[in-house]
Amino acid sequence: MQRYHFPCKPIVAAKSSALVGAWATVVIVSVLALSAVPACAQVTWRMTSEYPRNNISGIGLLTFSRLVAARTDGFVTTATAFDNELKITSSEMPRAAQDGRIAGGDAFAGALTDFDAVFGLPTLPFVVQSIEVARAVNTRARPLYEKALQAQGLKLLYLTIWPATGLWTDRPFDGAGDLRQLSVRTYDNSSAEVMRAAAASAKFLPITEAIAALRDHSLNAFLTSGDGGAGRKLWDYLPYFTPINYAMPVSLAFVRIEAFAALPDATQKQVMAAAAETGQSQFDLLANRTAENYARMRANGVTIAEPAAGPLIAALRRAATDPIAAWRAKAAPDAIEIVDWAIRQ
Repeated sequence: MQRYHFPCKPIVAAKSSALVGAWATVVIVSVLALSAVPACAQVTWRMTSEYPRNNISGIGLLTFSRLVAARTDGFVTTATAFDNELKITSSEMPRAAQDGRIAGGDAFAGALTDFDAVFGLPTLPFVVQSIEVARAVNTRARPLYEKALQAQGLKLLYLTIWPATGLWTDRPFDGAGDLRQLSVRTYDNSSAEVMRAAAASAKFLPITEAIAALRDHSLNAFLTSGDGGAGRKLWDYLPYFTPINYAMPVSLAFVRIEAFAALPDATQKQVMAAAAETGQSQFDLLANRTAENYARMRANGVTIAEPAAGPLIAALRRAATDPIAAWRAKAAPDAIEIVDWAIRQ
């Protein structure tokens, strides 16, 4: 939702004076505008995230908020709801933006695959195995994300690459056979298929629903990064973490095209400059994020099984074959080319 605040200051004509005759009679003419014309206006974008302000998604939105206000001299500001305060999940954000309930937000890409298969690219299992490849993949994929969002009436601002995905569990892993004991929350349908193919019970759930399922003990495992788990304090329920390097997902920050297009051209450039700076800041944050998360996790009693057991990784890789093939069947050729490139690295 946009809020426009008028007016700022009325426009007043300058005073003039003239000397008339030898006695220097002063004539002062003052002209006031009959109606106040706004000299400035403020646009506030209401944005949302499923995640807390202290996780990597939340940090990105806070950074963008600060930078866009600075670059536009307060012309554009954001009001962001964190931790799913608005009860709008990532998969629901495009519709919420279209309906005007929000101007934009930061959505987990894997939850958007019903709109376009390209959003499932960054969560494909065991395709991206390093920060460098993750950046290259998403640089190549960015035009595809932009096009897919544009089809929903949305403009991509920046993207955030998350630390590598692992498994949070209530028990340690002794081997691939332990997967049968897990009831896992996954972050998209593809990862749910992988975990089920590996003999676990698995379900894709929005984060708030998944936390509720942890509390009632219907779940005993989470597929998410150390960042996602630390932000949610999963150690209260799941004190073991196995870094399986499943994927390096992304979240996408966007705004409704209509809201962006309403800005003056110069302001649009300032907004996108703030977005580009935010994207770079998010990538810079990634370099030390895993180490920082691990330190925080260990300080809260989490046992990190590093490296993950070879048989476990082998079982998950085998289970990933069919979901990757299913994604290829739905994806566009240019998206498939990016994945093929990543696998060769």
